[in-house]
Amino acid sequence: MWTVPEDKGLSRTTRVDDQKRKDVHSEAKDILGVASRAHHVAQTLDKAISDLEMELAAARALQDCIMTGSPITEDLNIPELTNKRKYLMVIGINTAFSSRKRRDSVRATWMPQAGDKLKKLEEEKGIVMQFVIGCSATSGGILDKAIEAEENQHGDFLRLEHVEGYLELSAKTKSYFATAISLWDADLYVKVDDDLHVNIGTLAATLAIHRSKPSVYIGCMKSGPVLAQKGVRYHEPEHWKFGEDGNKYFRHATGQLYAISKDLATYISINQHILHKYANEDVTLGSWFIGLDVEHIDDRKLCCGTPPGNNFQLSILHMQSALRFMIVMTS
Repeated sequence: MWTVPEDKGLSRTTRVDDQKRKDVHSEAKDILGVASRAHHVAQTLDKAISDLEMELAAARALQDCIMTGSPITEDLNIPELTNKRKYLMVIGINTAFSSRKRRDSVRATWMPQAGDKLKKLEEEKGIVMQFVIGCSATSGGILDKAIEAEENQHGDFLRLEHVEGYLELSAKTKSYFATAISLWDADLYVKVDDDLHVNIGTLAATLAIHRSKPSVYIGCMKSGPVLAQKGVRYHEPEHWKFGEDGNKYFRHATGQLYAISKDLATYISINQHILHKYANEDVTLGSWFIGLDVEHIDDRKLCCGTPPGNNFQLSILHMQSALRFMIVMTS
């Protein structure tokens, strides 16, 4: 019987192939290691950038105070920017010069009376509440003096460097978030219209669920038609940007009440000079987040629930006794 001799060439080829496989495996491990380290570095850079953006926003707020001659509070001192008191949320109640009766109605129902009770809400619950208003076209005129007198009486106003006007609501919203985040370090920033009555406890409990989430946009989400016809309410002059006639807007929260997280408020503050404004304020806010990685939270409890035709007294009674709806629209 003949023994088949070993094919030395084949053995050498096999050993070479084994070595190649080992080299490829080792190279793959090296690539994975590099990718893992790169991912860690990217995360570290993201956090560093986020921290720098917050410091930049605070520094800009300080600069604005210096440029306008406004008093600089302790909260705006640069060494203490990271040590500011932390709040759950800041609630800005959008109001106008002509809305004194609405403000008095809010004060008489769901907003604690000015003074100790309002301060107690901040200290114990971490909730800041302020009426948000700008200035009149005639600086220092009778309208501004009336608000100053009301502020001296109640101490519940956040004054903006903004000229009031119905067509300027988008600009006012931008100014509100930029100003609020420069004054208070909160998890959430809320905007409410002054013709709403809110169950503040339910609102706080609803929003607190999302306080630790990044980039959240919370409200009663909708997608209404883009109105191209001139002369109608909510007419959109830039309707052509949204495609053909009959198209709808992207999803956005109704303007009566919505909340955004701290990072989104920071984004608005930093980019306020280049953010575009559409005719409608709620659409404008939604447009600012279209290109961002934002979580839209559609909470139907944040939708106005008063049946049509209810009067003011019934709305208040409905809120205080049944508490079936969190928000009640006053007529």
